[in-house]
Amino acid sequence: MAQPTAAASGQFAIGGDLTVNRLGFGALWVAGKDVWGEAEDRPAALDLLREAAKLGVNLIDTADSYGPHTSEQAIHDALAPYPKGLVVATKGGYARPAPYAWIPLGRPEYLIQSAKLSARRLGVKTLDLWQLHRVDPRVPIGEQFDAIATLIREGVVRHAGLSEVGIEEIEAAQKHFPVATVQNLYNVANRHSEAVLDWCEAHGVGFMPWYPLGQGSVLSNETLQRVAAKYDSSPTQLALAWLLRRSPVMLPIPGTSRIAHLRENVAAAAIQLADEDFEALSAISEGRARRR
Repeated sequence: MAQPTAAASGQFAIGGDLTVNRLGFGALWVAGKDVWGEAEDRPAALDLLREAAKLGVNLIDTADSYGPHTSEQAIHDALAPYPKGLVVATKGGYARPAPYAWIPLGRPEYLIQSAKLSARRLGVKTLDLWQLHRVDPRVPIGEQFDAIATLIREGVVRHAGLSEVGIEEIEAAQKHFPVATVQNLYNVANRHSEAVLDWCEAHGVGFMPWYPLGQGSVLSNETLQRVAAKYDSSPTQLALAWLLRRSPVMLPIPGTSRIAHLRENVAAAAIQLADEDFEALSAISEGRARRR
């Protein structure tokens, strides 16, 4: 059987004009251990990114805090000049003074500098999609959103999004700039952002679930394993297939450091869940499916 490509996941137009295959790739692990420094095997990390592009993945998510900076640089070194239609989405708004340190930093001048330096590392004049990694509670939220509006007005950023926000924050941001995407924690077992996803679907805003696969008890869930066996697929693939079925604005960005796992993830794009199986998986988060 031929390897499916990400095109099988369907398409979504970010901001109404950037059409991507809905199954993307998260470049967190293109950085080093603990998301710090270079990847231990950098040539392998570059090969991984090239393989993603060959598999039809044309939405790659990263952040200036991954490394910091090393994930963005790896994407440039692996893929520039970029294939036509490739969207590299990056994020800013975290300071990384040390491993394990993730400090929200939303001062306007810092956000503007971060975006401009991301563009430089990625080798582009304009970032297709830049997302505020976290809202900084120590800085007035309007000042952070004004900085993003400035980036769009100056042509540094084409479309902008937010990460780990609620509906109230999204609607506040909309008064400053059009919100193109929201990136919140979401997977088959953790659906605390259900209301945000529903809002995004109603307003045509892309929803990029981070940590889309969960781990441990999620992937060993009895229902997930039973349904996976029915499709001759892995629990990981079924978790992705469920996400893609859940909403047409869903843009999963699973990450990995292994080409074999990347191919397995992309193959999930071709799985068409039957209604009864979608409902069975949907019950996992609600506690109705028995766990091992």
